[in-house]
Amino acid sequence: MNESKPNSPNSRFYALVPCAGTGSRAGTPGPKQYERIAGQPMVWHTLAAFAAVRRISRTVVVVAPGDGFFERNPTSALVVPCGGPTRASSVSNGLYELTRAGATEQDWVLVHDAARCLITPELIDSLIDACAADEVGGLLAQRLADTLKREEEGRVAGTIDREDKWLAQTPQMFRIGLLMHALERAGGQVTDEATAVEALGHRPLLVPGGTQNFKVTYPDDFALAEAVLKGRGR
Repeated sequence: MNESKPNSPNSRFYALVPCAGTGSRAGTPGPKQYERIAGQPMVWHTLAAFAAVRRISRTVVVVAPGDGFFERNPTSALVVPCGGPTRASSVSNGLYELTRAGATEQDWVLVHDAARCLITPELIDSLIDACAADEVGGLLAQRLADTLKREEEGRVAGTIDREDKWLAQTPQMFRIGLLMHALERAGGQVTDEATAVEALGHRPLLVPGGTQNFKVTYPDDFALAEAVLKGRGR
């Protein structure tokens, strides 16, 4: 499989949302992506943002086999029960399903965490605008504002220079063919798509995201996400 080809003006944009995690750190009784925030399951807010972006041809949601949530709660997105044991395997399986549904290797895919439910259509559009003409693709990210410490046995072992440090967010946007190849080469342990693409020698573009585009991970995050969503509603 070719790693990259010249940009095509006819390339389409797809979204892929891995939604097969268990959310063990969130302290919820079930998968955290289905917990209600501001009156709706968390993943509903995520999918609504992508549905509002006209350039997204289709959104694919990757769930665990036997999940059942979307059978009880239908969506216009394509739901495929091919989630794997790791994020990387779920994304790889989802990319394969995208090609089965008609996407080509030269089309773009925006991979987004289901638990980043505060993503906005404006941020999605800004990523597409920045990356659509790029040879590699890129990701939303935020410059590190806090002092960064290195730890050993619960104590500070050093302070790390934050000048050139960014916090990776999603969506992360790459050509489908490039990302399939990168994930195949990287194996199942990479925690984001950019890491796999970097391992091929590419340098993804950093596109400024925002402080509100955080991943709901820990119990306290739910209250913060709820406050933000209710604030937007007002």
